Formats: sequence, C-alpha cells, structure tokens
Amino acid sequence: MAKQYDVLLRLLLLGDSGVGKTCLLCRFTDNEFHSSHISTLGVDFKMKTLKIDGIKVRVQIWDTAGQERYQTITKQYYRRAQGFILVYDITSSRSFQHIVKWASDVDEFALDQVQRILVGNKADEEQKRKVPKEQGNKLAKTYGMEFFETSACTNCNINESFTRLTELVLHAHKKEMDAFQGSINKYLDMTSLEGEQDKEDNSQKACAC
Repeated sequence: MAKQYDVLLRLLLLGDSGVGKTCLLCRFTDNEFHSSHISTLGVDFKMKTLKIDGIKVRVQIWDTAGQERYQTITKQYYRRAQGFILVYDITSSRSFQHIVKWASDVDEFALDQVQRILVGNKADEEQKRKVPKEQGNKLAKTYGMEFFETSACTNCNINESFTRLTELVLHAHKKEMDAFQGSINKYLDMTSLEGEQDKEDNSQKACAC
C-alpha cells in the first residue's frame, strides 16, 4: 500500500483554558464549529494532510488542556513537537498576559529549531475586544513570531495560520527537505509516530470552544 504522505509533523496548541484551542482544531481539521464549551482533559489530537511545495505533509495537531493541573502532562509533549500555536482570546486580557508564560515554557521544554506563531482568537467578538490588534502584533514581534487574528466561528484565518506554521517548520528543516525521501522522515517520524498510543493513554475529549 502506497504511503499517503511524505512527511509527518506534530504541532501543539497552547494557551489558557477557554481561549478556543479546540474550536480552532475542529474548524481546521473537520470544518466544524461547536459553541458549547467543554474543557479538554489532558491532551487530544487530530490529523490533516496538506500539500505544500508538492510535498504531502501529514500534520498531527495536539490540543492541550489549559488548566494548571494538566500542565505536567502537556509539558511531556513539548519535546516531540516541531511547531507551536500560542493562542489567546481577544476578549480576555488575562489570556493575553499569560502568553508570556506559555512562550517561556516552550523555550524551556521544547527542542531547538521549533517554530511558533501567535494567534488572537475570537476575532468575531469585536464588540467584546479587550486586547487591541496592535498589542498582539507587538508581542509577536518581541518573540519573533508571525501573528494572526482568527475566528473559529466565522472560519477567519484558520487555514492560513495552520498552513503557515507548517510551512515554517518545513523551511526550518530545509536541508532535510532537500532529501525528504530519507532523512527528514527519520528525523520527524521519530518524534511523532507514537501519537496514537499517547492519545489512548493521556486524553479524554469532546469538541468545544
């Protein structure tokens, strides 16, 4: 049976509970939106295949719990990820302030060469906005990240943000990409193929925003 992808990547969604990480994931992978909020317990993941520069990329996206009691579990996944999406809620100043902590955790626990983007979610709730877009841009520049404002509800910038992070990861491993038939699969699959077993052991989940 022919392999259905050329490269396997793992991305990790990080941010406070309730910022909409699960909604972003469900919109990207299944084009679904659920307005009810049930917090993620531990870690869960979904998969999607993208085609970038003629390469079939199987993206494994891990959705992590934002609550402090689960962070010991979620930090175990940092070293297996090649890309991180740091998410805050534009209607919550607290979730924006906590991005500094999430970025610090990535610096401490992730491997070198990981790529990060900053996402301000719930952009459809402009009337409730507490975090100006300019602040998001400024923080992203401070950490050398690209910045997107998204809405899982209206499907704004969802594909763009996930696809861009995938591109950044691939470009960061350009030498491996030049010979992806061999070395890049060995490098990336080594940290990602255990995902299905991890899901069974460490997650309980329902789709929610």
